[in-house]
Amino acid sequence: MEDELWSAEFTSLSDAIRSGRVTSLGLTELMLARIAEHDGRLHSYIAVAPEMALKSAMEADAEIAAGGWRGPLHGIPMAVKDVFYTMDIRTGFGSSMYDDFQAPYESTATARLRSAGAVMLGKLTATEGVYAGYHPSITEPVNPFGDAHWTGNSSSGSGVAVTSGLAYGTLGTDTGGSIRLPSACCGLTGIKPTWGRVSRHGVFPLAESLDHVGPMARSARDAAALLHAIAGADPSDPTAASVAVPDYMDGIDAGIGGLTIGIDRDFIIAKATPEVVASIDAVVPVLESLGARFVAVNFPETRPILYGWHTECSVEAALAHRDTFPARRSEYGERLSALLDFGHRVTAFELAEAQQARRAFNGAVAAMFAPIDLFLVPALPIAGPTLAHMATLGPDPDGILAVGPFNAPFDICGYPTITVPCGASSMGIPMAFQLAGKPFAEALLCRAAHAYQGVSDWHRRRPNL
Repeated sequence: MEDELWSAEFTSLSDAIRSGRVTSLGLTELMLARIAEHDGRLHSYIAVAPEMALKSAMEADAEIAAGGWRGPLHGIPMAVKDVFYTMDIRTGFGSSMYDDFQAPYESTATARLRSAGAVMLGKLTATEGVYAGYHPSITEPVNPFGDAHWTGNSSSGSGVAVTSGLAYGTLGTDTGGSIRLPSACCGLTGIKPTWGRVSRHGVFPLAESLDHVGPMARSARDAAALLHAIAGADPSDPTAASVAVPDYMDGIDAGIGGLTIGIDRDFIIAKATPEVVASIDAVVPVLESLGARFVAVNFPETRPILYGWHTECSVEAALAHRDTFPARRSEYGERLSALLDFGHRVTAFELAEAQQARRAFNGAVAAMFAPIDLFLVPALPIAGPTLAHMATLGPDPDGILAVGPFNAPFDICGYPTITVPCGASSMGIPMAFQLAGKPFAEALLCRAAHAYQGVSDWHRRRPNL
């Protein structure tokens, strides 16, 4: 029974909690016990708050018993990436510089999680400043499917914790792939929503025009429930869209009959290894059998805008860190320092050129999407990349070109995507595909991913700890 509980999708436990067959306190004690048993090796948590979590779980049980059930997140133990302001759990942004930092307010996203009744277990390990490398004071999380393999950046602790049964769901951030990369490497379903779909108030930025907040979970249904809890307009974030939020769980079982999905096989073959190409080739007939129709499309050229991504990211990151960099340079790690130095060197001409390329790319993406409902691409160009391989990648932006050709473009245009497990590499590491949609098409993405997961079980695969 315990194995079934720790590995379950939380939406499958909601009715049991509501009826009293399972308690929030029992699930929270199970998560805390698993954290104590396994996280000394996995390093997914940077801070755990057991007393607070247990108190919240008891309060949830009492409220539910009194008929005050709030929805599918009520009483579910979760954790969030260490980039969200939380007033009762330390917030460190992946750096020792903020060891004494006290968040002055709660992030909108975590406040909405708590309002939905979620139990907060703690904060999850992230790369420094949610960029590409870990601060020297931080121990890198371990991929539970294989110690020698990459966990994905920068929401790495989030990916490790949820797949390992140390939390039932989490929130991550994505600037160049940081929800989707760890989701792919750890066998999770991750949603990078439309830019502005989720408030960024109280989320430390990497690059504000590229940053997205979204869920990482064990299934499309779980991810849909999480997204519904956090999405929507926010008076504290003027960039949060005022578009109405649908119930992403409503209609998730409707299937994908009649949908048109675009695919650019030349783009995939040019950027991905044969093993990844084969995984996508295997997904196509499954989606066709569910009623989708595939058409060939041409994805816009990515190389210029990936270089532009690095230019814009570096300048916006330098702006975000202007109070501490370069004044406290010695407290920064190597990778983030290099990005910020680059941002300080970018000229107005170079930035304008990147922005101009971005506008042209966004227009081309909109034109490509006009005749289709969804677009299929891999989540990663490499099947289960090893740490050794990642160490050989060149300095940015070449590293972005090597790892993010299927990720960063959708941060640049702000279109939503969902990452869905679809196999295992020759070394047993999860593999995944992405479906991208038009702006605010998250409900359709959840529906399509859920349809695929109804006839596959890759999303139910858990590591053997």
